[in-house]
Amino acid sequence: MKAMVLAAGRGQRLRPLSDTCPKVLLPFRGRPLLEHVVILLARHGFTDIMVNLHHLAEQVRTTMGDGGRWGVRLSYSREGRLLGTAGAIRRVARWLDDGPFLVYYGDNLSNFDLTDLVAAHRAGGAIATVGLLWMDEPTTRGIVHVDAAGRVDRWIEKPQPQDVFPDYLVNAGTYLLQPEIVAHIPARAPSDFARDVFPALLARGIEVRGHRLRGELLSTDTLERYQYALRQVETGAFILPGATSV
Repeated sequence: MKAMVLAAGRGQRLRPLSDTCPKVLLPFRGRPLLEHVVILLARHGFTDIMVNLHHLAEQVRTTMGDGGRWGVRLSYSREGRLLGTAGAIRRVARWLDDGPFLVYYGDNLSNFDLTDLVAAHRAGGAIATVGLLWMDEPTTRGIVHVDAAGRVDRWIEKPQPQDVFPDYLVNAGTYLLQPEIVAHIPARAPSDFARDVFPALLARGIEVRGHRLRGELLSTDTLERYQYALRQVETGAFILPGATSV
């Protein structure tokens, strides 16, 4: 299967580390974050992987190469300007037009059971299945409510405290999508799945399904989160994808 790893961001909240190192190359146990992501994807059958690039793009290409050492094919989409999470998909739509594909936010370190997510997507039959989990940080993330049948019926991106609703789950930045979703991505750029695409689908009555992921997520998009993630990995509290058996 195919996967798109979103890795183009500048990592402003990771400065000064990101001034000289792309955020997806920040190290965990001597390996760059993106290598751990590729290992996870390969383990779950995603062997054809596109990575979008912008900031310090050549460092990523040089470090990761063609993916052969992990048994995958790595391709790259270099953006002259940032296109956003959805705009990045629109740019490579032809490459993704032959079946369902995964979108994975490259600054997330996870050990998710992606095989389970694929099965849920195929069973659900929706244009999109959004990976969800519970995290106690609702105001800094997108929160989602799923009805008893597994359909997303509410979505608020980075809500104010008074807007946080009971029984929320958090958008894990991991989606299974049908190629038809490209028709719903705005032509303007940048465009974002969480702000522009999924809320618009819900407003039009187009079904989006949510799936609670098995596994854990460590965000690395700020200095504080990266340092916390490092501690979790170093102490063994978080099991890296290559070793986990979720």
